[in-house]
Amino acid sequence: MNMLQLRNEPLLNLIESSSIGKIQSVGISSGSSGGSVRGERASCRSERSGDVVSAEMTPEQKLAQCTSRVQDLADSQQFDACIQETVRLVALTRLVYGDGHLKLAEGYARLAKAYLKFKGWAAQAYEHSSRAYSQLPPSCPSSAPHEEQVARLHCLLTVCQTQGGAALLLGNFVEAESCFGRAEEVLGDLRDLEGVSPEESSEIEFEISTKLCRVYQHQGRSEEAVARCERALEQQGEMDKPGRTCSIYREMASIEQARGRLDKAIEHLLQAHAIALRQSPGGAEGARVAHSLALAYSAAAEPHHNDSAVHYFEESLSAYRSVVGPEDAMTLSVLDDYSRFLLQTGQQERSVGLQREALALKRSTFGDLSAEVAQALQLIAGVEMTQGHIRQAHRTMSQCLEIEIALYGPQHKKTRATQRTVDMLSQAPDVSASHRRDANLQTRPPFCAVVPSPAARGPNPSMSDS
Repeated sequence: MNMLQLRNEPLLNLIESSSIGKIQSVGISSGSSGGSVRGERASCRSERSGDVVSAEMTPEQKLAQCTSRVQDLADSQQFDACIQETVRLVALTRLVYGDGHLKLAEGYARLAKAYLKFKGWAAQAYEHSSRAYSQLPPSCPSSAPHEEQVARLHCLLTVCQTQGGAALLLGNFVEAESCFGRAEEVLGDLRDLEGVSPEESSEIEFEISTKLCRVYQHQGRSEEAVARCERALEQQGEMDKPGRTCSIYREMASIEQARGRLDKAIEHLLQAHAIALRQSPGGAEGARVAHSLALAYSAAAEPHHNDSAVHYFEESLSAYRSVVGPEDAMTLSVLDDYSRFLLQTGQQERSVGLQREALALKRSTFGDLSAEVAQALQLIAGVEMTQGHIRQAHRTMSQCLEIEIALYGPQHKKTRATQRTVDMLSQAPDVSASHRRDANLQTRPPFCAVVPSPAARGPNPSMSDS
C-alpha cells in the first residue's frame, strides 16, 4: 500500500463505519459549549491546497467549496491532492445527504473514476464504483423529474465505464465486456431522454468501442476487435481528432500483426503515419507511429524491408529527441529496439555504439542501480561476446550482475541467469588467466619486503670516513 492510500485510509474508514451523528460530532461544535468555545472555533483555520477554510462554514458550504477544489486540482493535474480532496468530498456528501442518496453515489463514482484515470489503480476503482452502484436508487419512476432521471443515468454510465475499465486492467475480460455492454444501453437511454449532447454521446461511444476492441483482442476475437475499431473510426470521423484516428489505426495494426497479417498491419500504420505528418510534422504522434512502423518492418522476413526499418527507426529517434529530449523513456525505448534490430541484422558495431550511448543516458535518467542500466549492460555484453571480446564481456556482465543482486537479490531468476553467464565466461582461457595474474599480484609480497632498505644493507662501503 503506498503513501496516498495510507493517508486516505482513515477517512475512508470514517466514511464507511461512522454514523451521520458521529461525523456531525466531529465536524460541528455543540451549541452548549458557550461563547468562549465559539470564539475559539471562529479563530480555527484549516489550510488545504493553499485555501484557508473557516471552521464556521456549514457542511453544505464546505461541500460546495470541496467540489470546486476537486475540479481545480484535476484541471491543474495535481492528481494525488485531487484524490485526497475527493475522499473528503465523499465524507462531506455522506454527512449532508446520508446513505442511499444519489449525491453519495455520484461522489463514490467520482472517486472511483479518479483512481482509475489518474493513478491506474484498478482494484480501488472497482471497489468504489461498486459502492457507488450500491448507493444508487434501484430505479427512477417515469414520474420523477427529468433532471433526476438524467442525473441517475449519468452516474450509472460512469459506474459502468469505470468498472469495465478496471475489470480490463485486472484481466477479467468477461466482466469488462458485460460492463461496457451495459454502458452502451445506458447511453441509449440517455439519448432517448435527450440528456446527452451529440458531441458527448460520440465521445462516450468512441471510448466504449476502443475499450471493447481491447477486450476482444485479449480474448482472441480478432474479427470482432477489427469491427469495433472500424466502428470507432466512423465515430472518430465525426469528431475530427487526428490523434485518435492514428491510435485506432495503430490498434488495428497490432490486431493484424497478431493474426500474422504483417502487410495489412503495415498498411494501417502507413495510413496513421500520413495522418500524423499532416497534423504535426516531427511531432510526438508521428514519432510513435514511426516507431511502430520500424518494429513492423523489422519483423518482416524479407531482407528488403530492413532499409525501411532503419529509415523509420531514425525518423522516430530524431523526432523524440527533438520533442521530449534524448533522456526521455520513449527515446531510450526506441534506442533499445533499434540496437536489437542492428544486432539481429549483423551490424554489431553500430548496435554496441547505440547501447553505449543509451547506457550513459540511462544512468543519468534512471540511476546507476536500475533495471534499465542492467538491461543495457546485458545487451552490450552480448555484442562483445559475439565479437569475441570475452574478457570485456565478462567485465560488463559482472557489472550487470552486481546491479541485479542489488535490485532483485541473489536468488532471483534474472540474477541467477546472469550469474550462470558470468560463470561460463569465467571458464574462458583469457578470463581465467587474467584471474590467475590478479591472484598472483594479491599474494606477491610487498616491494619493501623484497628490496631491503639502505639501513638493512648497512653502511655503503664506498663511503669511508676521511
